[in-house]
Amino acid sequence: MDALIDFFQQLYLRHGDWRDLTLLLLSPLFMVFIALEAWRLRQRRVYRWRDTLDSMNSGGSYLFVDLVLLAVWVLPAMGWIYQHRLFTLEVTPLNFIGLFLAVEFLYYWFHRASHRIRWFWCAHVVHHGSEQMNFTTALRQSWFYPIAGNWLFYTPMVWLGFEPRWVLFALSLNLGYQFFVHTQWVDRMPAWFEWLFNTPSHHRAHHGRNPVYIDRNFGGMLIVFDRLFGTFVPEEEPVDYGLQHPVETHNLFWLNAHEWAAMFADMRRERSLWLALKHLWAPPEWRRLGDGADAR
Repeated sequence: MDALIDFFQQLYLRHGDWRDLTLLLLSPLFMVFIALEAWRLRQRRVYRWRDTLDSMNSGGSYLFVDLVLLAVWVLPAMGWIYQHRLFTLEVTPLNFIGLFLAVEFLYYWFHRASHRIRWFWCAHVVHHGSEQMNFTTALRQSWFYPIAGNWLFYTPMVWLGFEPRWVLFALSLNLGYQFFVHTQWVDRMPAWFEWLFNTPSHHRAHHGRNPVYIDRNFGGMLIVFDRLFGTFVPEEEPVDYGLQHPVETHNLFWLNAHEWAAMFADMRRERSLWLALKHLWAPPEWRRLGDGADAR
């Protein structure tokens, strides 16, 4: 463990930037709100110790893995794209607002792809594994996001001319906001806020396995793109949280790897290379006609 910590420190002494650490720096605030929510909703059994421990372990390990892969893989790749940029866009207050809105738009498509393309779902499925909805659910993130290529969705802004760390900083602020929509503490916000922003109500529906809620409400900070592209649904019936086919494990590695293993197993069973490869980009529930299986 000491060797890992030393490696991490040396890595960021050489290559680090305060923008890389945004979510880590916000962690104490997140912990305060987790404690407040757990106390406020203590009668409703919103927290269960085993599920909470899984979420906390997922969040802590994700931060470490993500920061390392950011330094050794994502930033160098984005840096290469930046070298071939169309323009050089300085970050002014007005430009940053434009960048933030563009990142929100790109996040919508990343999130939608993460539900409708199995390759990306293999990473995103970790986030939907909890059958609880509380602030710790927001911490459930995949080790394999950088490998799956989530960062590729934001490269258009780098190619356009924004320095990579500013693009990722805008994304980190977006993700920081999303922490606060993973809760049952808040029922509804004012109507104007519900119309414009992603809210706890909208995001509770997103985490539901009720048929009406599946693959809906993909927005990060805003809900307007869901309204525009027809993926919005209001929270009406009680939400049943989690996956349609739950993964009964508390093993941290298997929580991150189970869907990858399932996808590659499905590929091996196919008799043609085309059908095997189709599992990579088809929806998670896709099976050949007559198989009658459901991957979700």
